[in-house]
Amino acid sequence: MSPSRLTWLLLCLLLSPLSQAALTIEITEGAEGALPTAVVPFSWDGPEAQPPVDIAAVITADLRRSGRFSPFPVDDMLGRPHSAREIRFPEWRLLGPESLVIGRVKAIASGYEVQFQLFDVFRQTQLTGFSFRAQRDNLRWTAHRISDLVYETLLGSPGAFATRIAYVTEALAADGKSRSYELNVADADGQNPQLILRSSEPLMSPAWSPDAKKLAYVSFETHRSAIYLQDIVSGAREQLVSFAGLNGAPAWSPDGRRMALVLSRDGNPELYLFDLGSRRLQRITHSYAIDTEPAWAPDGRSLVFTSDRGGKPQIYRYTLSDRRTERLTFEGSYNSRAAFSPDGKLLTMVHAEKGRYQIAVLDLANGVLQLVSEGPLDESPSFAPNGSMVIYASSYQGHGVLAAVSVDGRVKQRLAQDGGDAREPVWSPYLQ
Repeated sequence: MSPSRLTWLLLCLLLSPLSQAALTIEITEGAEGALPTAVVPFSWDGPEAQPPVDIAAVITADLRRSGRFSPFPVDDMLGRPHSAREIRFPEWRLLGPESLVIGRVKAIASGYEVQFQLFDVFRQTQLTGFSFRAQRDNLRWTAHRISDLVYETLLGSPGAFATRIAYVTEALAADGKSRSYELNVADADGQNPQLILRSSEPLMSPAWSPDAKKLAYVSFETHRSAIYLQDIVSGAREQLVSFAGLNGAPAWSPDGRRMALVLSRDGNPELYLFDLGSRRLQRITHSYAIDTEPAWAPDGRSLVFTSDRGGKPQIYRYTLSDRRTERLTFEGSYNSRAAFSPDGKLLTMVHAEKGRYQIAVLDLANGVLQLVSEGPLDESPSFAPNGSMVIYASSYQGHGVLAAVSVDGRVKQRLAQDGGDAREPVWSPYLQ
């Protein structure tokens, strides 16, 4: 393998240096025409002066982050209704919000009861409403779930606020000399970070199981690459493969029964399928080139991957039924790290032209490729489970940060943390 090809392969499989802390979201660009919506502060009935979580504030932040809603400022509200009979619809119509969210939080013996209602201000009708039972540690999740219901009711498609992201960070270790790598999981808004694994050796390529309960990832803790599988709740982990050479880029099949891997056990980096039940391996590519970064189509019938078999890295599709391989990308000198949208109609990828690396979205039906990020060093894109946003790794003021962009490129946000760099984000599926 030539030095240049080896360098490219390492860039594909190794992640950049990266500390565990909650991510702070900054909306850098919003969409015009966002729906004006008011979320009234929820009433509180409990022994404490304030509820453990400000449910209304979380919902407001969720809706604003989506770029599809324009939340009404609390200070401009003329009233604070908490029930339907308290709503003065004519006043709200004059203020401008088209929809109104109200609710209550009550402390009960088993935890908390959270109620909410969503109203159409102009029709003066209730659109939806639910009551939830929650514990202190999942009140934020309950708020995210309400945000999802508001999103779906008003826009007609599922929300993705009650989902999670996994990402890798790196920072200086306690000794101030060595590096510390961490695999973290957080809510989709960057809050409630959970440390999954800390290591003095690189961690990379986290991949969610289809039920969002497990992560596969690559670790160098034994000073050679190995792929591990870890349960998010119990922390139980097992080593799946650790052959001589490269072991990388795990990707779950949609049914959760198999995993696509990159192995160089036969000399050249190739794609393999690993049956999680039988532990059998099946090699599916046979090329002199570097084949890496597999990603499954949502229907499980094909995979896309990155290969330099045409001279430079481009995206190819492998169909399982007939073992046919076809090239998908032709624009730009470099396309890599592809991922499917949940409906299988789009691909997101890293696209480079003249040394500038940006996130792009490819429409598979018409072949149109659209750049949705600004670069110059963007990488590791991953779709939200509702297909509305793409999360990716970027750089800002000399630090590695996470960023998200809508599939049309109109809504942009930055997720940064103090004291370290973040890389390799991947958005979870819906929890099953």
